[in-house]
Amino acid sequence: MSNRLFLGVIHQMKDTIGRVIGVVDEKATIIACSELSRIGNTNEMVSFDLNDESEIFVRDGYTYKAFGTAGRSEYAVFVEGGDEAAAKYAGILAISLSTIKQYYDEKYDRTNFIKNVILDNVLPGDIYVKVRELHFNTDVSRAVMLIRVSGNSDTNVLEVVSNLFPEKQKDFVFNISETDVVLVKEVKSNLDSRDLDKLARSIVDVLSGEFYTHAVVGIGTCVTGIKDLARSFKEAQVALEVGKVFDIEKSITNYDNLGIARLIYQLPTTLCEMFLKEVFKKSSMDALDQETLFTIQKFFENNLNVSETSRKLFVHRNTLVYRLEKIRKLTGLDLREFDHAIVFKVALMVKKYLTANPVKF
Repeated sequence: MSNRLFLGVIHQMKDTIGRVIGVVDEKATIIACSELSRIGNTNEMVSFDLNDESEIFVRDGYTYKAFGTAGRSEYAVFVEGGDEAAAKYAGILAISLSTIKQYYDEKYDRTNFIKNVILDNVLPGDIYVKVRELHFNTDVSRAVMLIRVSGNSDTNVLEVVSNLFPEKQKDFVFNISETDVVLVKEVKSNLDSRDLDKLARSIVDVLSGEFYTHAVVGIGTCVTGIKDLARSFKEAQVALEVGKVFDIEKSITNYDNLGIARLIYQLPTTLCEMFLKEVFKKSSMDALDQETLFTIQKFFENNLNVSETSRKLFVHRNTLVYRLEKIRKLTGLDLREFDHAIVFKVALMVKKYLTANPVKF
């Protein structure tokens, strides 16, 4: 649609300027031009700086000026000639086309509208008006996935995910930061959360297997309509933060499966600190060494089964019993008793939460 917008403006301006004018995309392909036969041609000698929209440069007898939206240059206008007048024309065209595109994106672009909805940039009353204007289907279910890449990656994650979900009328993909990409996926109303996990797994596998880019994905709950997409997005954010604290080995975290971790995440830190003081009246959890904590972890993983845990740890059963007795004397909690084990498990999670100090949404 941008191409048609640009072509319309270029067509109206060509007689006024009296020179060959046009627009190239970031691959230097001409997408609009006063000489229609040149549309589709690519000039490999053109390499405008997408990070500096103020730069005007001359290539092969044409003056170029980059422009775009949201602080990112996506296009460049070109004007025949390398004189001062060509530079002025290029500057005027760049401002005009950028303003027109921004207006179009705000008024008619579905993806931009969805982005504003999940970021709470649209008033609730305006959402319904816009939904009718853009002819959205409000009876379908959608889920929000937040894809976050770690470290410095040269991979264009937005482009990769967009290619994986090319149905632009149903699925929406956009950036919200340098590291975060959002996928709003239309799904069946009876879709199981495990199916969303598989979908997220395919994204992670493609990024890691083909582009050597490590990514984690947070998945919000399925919602019907447009208004509740903001809630699903916040859930995806929470899922990522909770996963970062409690399931650091996992690359996919589903809000539906957070369990008690979600409850702990929502607690005030002062209440968590009080809980730890009440549980460990005899001594601090810091009194437990790494070997003891590892033993406790394996004991929980093996469902409080002494024989199975000792076998997995390659220690004698009596050795494990001795360690559990040591824990009981230090903390007052006998992990062989179910109620005590639950309290200790929650205490470990609370301690992790306080140490990590995650971002709250």
